[in-house]
Amino acid sequence: MMPDLGKYAETVLSAYAVSLVLIVVLVLLSLRRGHKVKAQLEAVEKKVRKNG
Repeated sequence: MMPDLGKYAETVLSAYAVSLVLIVVLVLLSLRRGHKVKAQLEAVEKKVRKNG
């Protein structure tokens, strides 16, 4: 199933590995930021409901 990459195998596989790690990091950062923004929004909405 794996194609023969010849002398470029190490380069190609390391590029795939780095890309995969970066994608995972970006997803995790996005999820963390989303939770933070959601909490901030809920706090603002709670304040508006209390005053409004």
